[in-house]
Amino acid sequence: MRQIRALRVAAVAAGLALMATGCGATGKNSTGSESSGAAAGPITGLQIMVPNTPGGGYDTTARAAAKVLDDEKIANNTEVFNLAGAGGTVGLARVVNEKGNGDLTMLMGLGVVGASYTNKSQSKLTDTTPLAKLIEEPGAIMVSKDSPYKTIDDLVKAWKADPASISVGGGSSPGGPDHLLPMQLAGAVGIDATKVNFVSYDGGGDLLPAILGNKLGFAASGAGEYLEQIKSGEVRVLATSGEKRLDGVDAPTLKESNIDLVFTNWRGVVAPPGISDADKKSLIAALEKMHESAGWKEALKTHSWTDAFVTGDEFQKFLTDQDKRVADVLTKLGLA
Repeated sequence: MRQIRALRVAAVAAGLALMATGCGATGKNSTGSESSGAAAGPITGLQIMVPNTPGGGYDTTARAAAKVLDDEKIANNTEVFNLAGAGGTVGLARVVNEKGNGDLTMLMGLGVVGASYTNKSQSKLTDTTPLAKLIEEPGAIMVSKDSPYKTIDDLVKAWKADPASISVGGGSSPGGPDHLLPMQLAGAVGIDATKVNFVSYDGGGDLLPAILGNKLGFAASGAGEYLEQIKSGEVRVLATSGEKRLDGVDAPTLKESNIDLVFTNWRGVVAPPGISDADKKSLIAALEKMHESAGWKEALKTHSWTDAFVTGDEFQKFLTDQDKRVADVLTKLGLA
């Protein structure tokens, strides 16, 4: 009987040990010991999925974040991978279907909100676990160095004369920032938005060759993705859409050019639905440490990003509001 009782006690102890062993970001720290939601050591096994092609804004932001997380010893060997398709909704579906996976995150933004409607996705960002909004950045109206348009006034004059003849490229699906910016710009200068000839590319990495090859009338996207080409003179910025001029970019704002429009894009991080409270706390704590670091401040400066850090419930409220706003705009355009 003593032997049976001993076996039972051992079995119960083993069961309790299994229950105490977490999965996801809070399961093990780099020393192999259990960690709490605030993570006693660097978290391991963290993945950041980018829902479009390499070289675009999501990709650049994800890789900058991963580098800072690892450099600052907040995480170890953070993996960044791309899962492109349907304006980001292939990646969104993956995140939503990975319910409870505390190791997986997705770098996303306004473009995925819009794509979830225009692509009739069954998955929505409101189905995910919001972690943090990281940055905002204004859009830029850009052309090739060989473009006949030297100023925003040159472009607007030609565009108003024949809207359909000037193709507008963007690195997001309809409903994303690179689509919403030219649609709102059209309205601001008196062009019927339904007449805009918009060409969608799956991320800034795909859009860049079209700009450089002068295959578009103009492009609308975040300037931060093209700083190297802007500085080399291969890409000309006609105007930016923020309240203030962008540091390092020699171009006026739309408002300076007598166009009454201010427009900003944003990017953030979400996790699958149903992750544990401990995993959620650990991931948010990691992002808070990243945000406070000198490495992240340098990344903001390097890429001309505006710090827009909010977490948890505040980010969830923001996502819900953005979802409704984008749905309303797309409905008016007949795209949702």
